[in-house]
Formats: sequence, C-alpha cells, structure tokens
Amino acid sequence: MKKNLLRRSSRSGYTLLEMILVLTIMGLIAGVVAYNLVGVLGTAKERKAETDILGFKESLAAYQLQTGTLPTTEQGLSALWAKPTAEPIPDHWRAMLDHDCSLDPWGHPYQYLNPGKHNPDKYDVFSMGPDGIANTDDDIGNWDTTPASGSSSNPGSN
Repeated sequence: MKKNLLRRSSRSGYTLLEMILVLTIMGLIAGVVAYNLVGVLGTAKERKAETDILGFKESLAAYQLQTGTLPTTEQGLSALWAKPTAEPIPDHWRAMLDHDCSLDPWGHPYQYLNPGKHNPDKYDVFSMGPDGIANTDDDIGNWDTTPASGSSSNPGSN
C-alpha cells in the first residue's frame, strides 16, 4: 500500500517539458491575438478619421449657410469652433462645433485647403494618416480615390 502511494505522488506533478510546451502554446496564442488586434485598431482609427471628416463636411456646409462663404485656408477648420481673426471675418459667426477637434486619431492636425487640391471647385479636408505626411497614399480625405466605379471608400467624395 505504501508503494502505491509513493508512485502516485511522484507522478502527480508536471514535468519541465510539459510546462515548456504549455507556455509555448500560450505564447503563440497570445502572439496571434496581439497581431490581430493591431489590425483592428488600425482599421478603427481609419474609420474614426472618416467619421470626423464627415462631421467637418457637415459643419462646413452649416458655416457656409450662416456666413455666406467657406473659411479660407488661413482661417482653417478652427473657424468652426473659434471666431476667425483673419480676413474675411464673418459678421454673423456662430460656433459649429463646441470644442477643438483638430487632431486626427494619430495625433496629427486635420488639414483644410480652400480651394482644394483634389476638389479644386470646393475644398479638401483630410487626415495625413498614420505617417503624418500630406500627399501620400495613406491620406484619408473628402475626395474620391477609387476608379470611376461610382463608389468610394472615403467619406463624402464629391
């Protein structure tokens, strides 16, 4: 009977090899999860920038209705939440946004050009994307970047 108890107690633990195997599997699973989360976060930031740009477009349309003109490039998007100090200063200005929302999800300022480079008859409002450099492939703006298919992956294409 004593022999039986001794055998059980010596076999009831895990070996070092089993522990290494379990830790390796857990590490692989954690790596796969982390890799997939990085992709999801990147997509979420792009969607946030697209949503912000749609909000700017709506606010710019309301600004134009109220003042009769769009802000100049110099006045920028800040004209939507702070009365412009650069000419032309609108007579009937009212804040279109209740706070400064000038930074994109990557911490870079949103860009505004009037007239626009992509929309010469109107304006461009865009995020410089993750790289923070304007006029690169990762820019997200209010222009149509798709071939003439009629649909756009960017919001508010004109």
